Amino acid sequence: MLAKRIIPCLDVKNGRVVKGASFVSLRDAGDPVESAARYSEAGADELVFLDITATVEARATICDLVARVADEISIPFTVGGGIGATNHISDLLEAGADKVSINTAAVKNRQLITRSAQTFGCQCIVVAIDAKRADGSWLVSIESGRTPTDIDAIEWAHQVEGLGAGEILLTSIDADGHKTGYDLELTAKVSEAVRIPVIASGGAGTPQDIYNVLTAGKADAALAASIFHYGKFSIAEVKRYLAERSVQVRS
Repeated sequence: MLAKRIIPCLDVKNGRVVKGASFVSLRDAGDPVESAARYSEAGADELVFLDITATVEARATICDLVARVADEISIPFTVGGGIGATNHISDLLEAGADKVSINTAAVKNRQLITRSAQTFGCQCIVVAIDAKRADGSWLVSIESGRTPTDIDAIEWAHQVEGLGAGEILLTSIDADGHKTGYDLELTAKVSEAVRIPVIASGGAGTPQDIYNVLTAGKADAALAASIFHYGKFSIAEVKRYLAERSVQVRS
């Protein structure tokens, strides 16, 4: 069994790391370059960088900032936000990203997933799914959670695997930033629906929450922001907690 991964997330707006709840009420959480370097040194397995206003502002992700972050870290690095074409992906990979995360553009142009996977390799293509509960199911939202769709999140996860995605970044909009635990039911259903790795996002407040999503939620990796950004827990503390409970993690 592959070791479970712990992945800090940098949501970036106007050149600063921010964090909110359910994608709103954002507050400052530091400098992205300094934060990235700190997480790399602290034992993070990977890092995710999301330019959260790129899509709604109709612009590409800030490649110069991505390059500065890449220069400071020695761990795999996923970048998302405003990616709408293969040339955007090429620019980000050249800037130092190892993988890219596509969300809105993947929903609007599904062949982008296939073309990107064929051009750069499935291992480079992460499809982000932002899901919100609706009458007993979960529906996909796009444009940083601002625009709901009628797409079933679990069925969409199955589709993106078939289109060539190498990984899914699954965020519960309802749980995001509330620090009361991940949506375990959603995460487990998506994890069971696909064979590619699922990164769970939204709701981490304690190491127990991360343990729960990696076990009951069946996720391959746990993404977290608030508990790390504001020093509530360290990555080392989380990994120690997991190892003590027989969850295989990277040292």
